[in-house]
Amino acid sequence: MQETRLDTARIRAARRVIDPVFLDTPLYRCEALEPGLGCAVSIKLETANPVRSFKARGTEVIASKLAANGSRAAVCASAGNLGQALAWSGRGRGLDITVVASRFATRAKLDRIRALGAGLELVDGDHETARERAAAIARHDGIRLVEDSLDIETCEGAATMGLELVDTAASFDTVLIALGGGALATGVGHVMKAAAPEIEVICVQPQGAPALTHSWRRRRVVTTDSTDTIADGVAGRRPIPAVLDDLLLVADDAVLVQEASIIAGMRTLLEHAGLVVEPSAALGIAAILEDRDRFAGRHVVTIVCGSNVDVDAYHHWVGAASLRQS
Repeated sequence: MQETRLDTARIRAARRVIDPVFLDTPLYRCEALEPGLGCAVSIKLETANPVRSFKARGTEVIASKLAANGSRAAVCASAGNLGQALAWSGRGRGLDITVVASRFATRAKLDRIRALGAGLELVDGDHETARERAAAIARHDGIRLVEDSLDIETCEGAATMGLELVDTAASFDTVLIALGGGALATGVGHVMKAAAPEIEVICVQPQGAPALTHSWRRRRVVTTDSTDTIADGVAGRRPIPAVLDDLLLVADDAVLVQEASIIAGMRTLLEHAGLVVEPSAALGIAAILEDRDRFAGRHVVTIVCGSNVDVDAYHHWVGAASLRQS
């Protein structure tokens, strides 16, 4: 395999600084999902932790380095999950964390960032606007700018999940990964291609936020003017060139799914797996629902990557009938 920016030795070292509460997350076959999906399905559950997403695997590495170097502050832009994770990791190490987010971000995520003690600045506009503001704060204050997917620690932290997948005794041939900024996909993908290249790595993105998928297909950065998806955690418009370079080396395919399929995926995970997930975490199930023939007869692992969802919005998407049935 051609070399990505990631390093397997550093990934293994990351496990030693990540709080164990974020490691060795459940991986189990969920047979109740299989009749409706037409394939064997295992879930890698990244929601049963203090920040309810995989993001702390990366922020633990970053915060550990900052504390070791005597740094006292950092800033990031976030749609919500990275901000919570950095706030959690920073709080435990005495760091002053500022999170910049769109004022249109999911309220539950914003409330949790505040509850974890981080400073929160809201901006008009979308996540790309927040990224610009976070960079300006970092320059002005002379503090660390944490950039999801660009900072290698976010990718290598996520890659520890890949180690857990390849070290398991479970036999699977496909892994479905939500594609947003790219840290999760490049991290897990790097480990898969290094240790189990026969496993197909498929990235999944909403049709309403397709920039990185279009970039992967055309092998060059493609930006979009806007996004239109309920999957706020993966709604980027401007792919990072270095991340695309890595993704081109580790992803076997990148697919786009419709909003209706994302909602159906959320409903499926509730009704048949008992899991409340945010839209980004249902992308893998959505991909199977849209192309059952492709996955028929396979054993698929889908990474359920987050469960920070606004209750009212979730109720609207999934429907009161489904909630009563659960």
